[in-house]
Amino acid sequence: MDESAAMKVVAVRAVETVDAARKHWTDADRAWASRAAAETVGADASPDAFLARRAALAIERIAGRGAALPRALRSLEWRPWVGTAVVGLAFALGAFLDQLGGAQRVDILAPPVLGLLVWNVAVYVAIAVGYVVRFGEPAPPGPLRAGIVRFAGGLGRPRGSAGVNDAVVAFGEDWARRATPLYAMRASRILHFAAAALAAGVLAGLYLRGLALEYRASWESTFLDAAAVRSIASWTYWPGAALTGIPVPSVEDVAAIRAPAGENAARWLHLMAATVAAVAILPRLLLALAAGLVERHRASRFPLRLDEPYFQRLLRGYRGGAARVRVIPYSYAVPAPAAAGLEAIVARSFGGSAALLVSAPLAYGEDEALAAAIEGAAGNTLVALFSAAATPEREAHGAFLAELAKRRSEADALFAIVDEGAWAARFAGEPARIEERRGAWRQLCGEAGVAVVFVDLANPDLAATDAALDAAIGDRST
Repeated sequence: MDESAAMKVVAVRAVETVDAARKHWTDADRAWASRAAAETVGADASPDAFLARRAALAIERIAGRGAALPRALRSLEWRPWVGTAVVGLAFALGAFLDQLGGAQRVDILAPPVLGLLVWNVAVYVAIAVGYVVRFGEPAPPGPLRAGIVRFAGGLGRPRGSAGVNDAVVAFGEDWARRATPLYAMRASRILHFAAAALAAGVLAGLYLRGLALEYRASWESTFLDAAAVRSIASWTYWPGAALTGIPVPSVEDVAAIRAPAGENAARWLHLMAATVAAVAILPRLLLALAAGLVERHRASRFPLRLDEPYFQRLLRGYRGGAARVRVIPYSYAVPAPAAAGLEAIVARSFGGSAALLVSAPLAYGEDEALAAAIEGAAGNTLVALFSAAATPEREAHGAFLAELAKRRSEADALFAIVDEGAWAARFAGEPARIEERRGAWRQLCGEAGVAVVFVDLANPDLAATDAALDAAIGDRST
């Protein structure tokens, strides 16, 4: 999935996650988007293709109802002109920077480009050391990279505060988190190009001023003689000498330009320029190329984790058609209001076309009945249903969960629901008692490796239950 498609998928995810009340994007809208996308891409398409097409269809319909989300999408798109502007400004800064000062004298021991060289070498060392220390993990964006990411990518801006804008805010925050690695690499590419452009600008300005002015090369020192100065110069300018073939002047030549004497600085400037090219420009271009390759890979294969519960739910519906949910109550005769609540929860969390089958209640030791209850359940979502009024026991409820987990197909999702409606009503004034019972059920289900959700089935909070089921299924699918 590429960057553009991933952005739309994340935007639709924000809408469907935040709009829990289904006020702006209804269950019918969600079902339509999934159905239309499946019909468009076909049964053999990849998950990425299905999700991308579904998001595109959803964005089109949402755009017809308001401009907030499309406007957010546009505001978060990367602005390529920012990179061009940064590189252009860096070149202009280098070209017009008076590196040589007003004296028209080039000190070969302290060349005017020395700061530029030292800065670039320090950057290379920091990159190498950081890579080793972090074992290849990318570095967190520094101030420059973070600034470019915020400005060019639109990250970190306020989006709104109420109504449909809640989804827009969530989208902005989610996209900022997911896109930061890509945008940071993109900013790195820009900064490497800008550093090369700055160095190129310095050289361009240096040569342009040299056309109208004569610069004189010399040196002076309290402690060094000509031989020592020549040795330092040979180390300083060896990259330029190797690149151009211009030799570093001999000891005699160096001695002859000791202040107040001097000579035309042309050959020294050529050595300096070639050294800058070798140390500052070429490595930066290579680093920019490497960053660009990584950036292109990340942009064309955006790392969107499809094992998140939200995506798993959509993909289950796409791969297997209508979801099938099989509920197996244990020592619990499900009353009619609770059964109606189950139907509402399944329709909300698994889609209106989901098939719900509630088995007859099982009692302790009914292994044959359990086998019959889960026969043909491959591909189903299995739900063990308990009443909070029952005290959880390892020998009974725990054994039932263990047997259910052992008999189920590996392809099935399995979790437990504890109906706490009657229990919570009975002890409404004793929250500690309710929480104590929840803790006992959590411990029992945790020992069996089964996620548990607590619901008042007769009066379910559909939004909260939906989120809890997402977490439960996600915990056991990752």
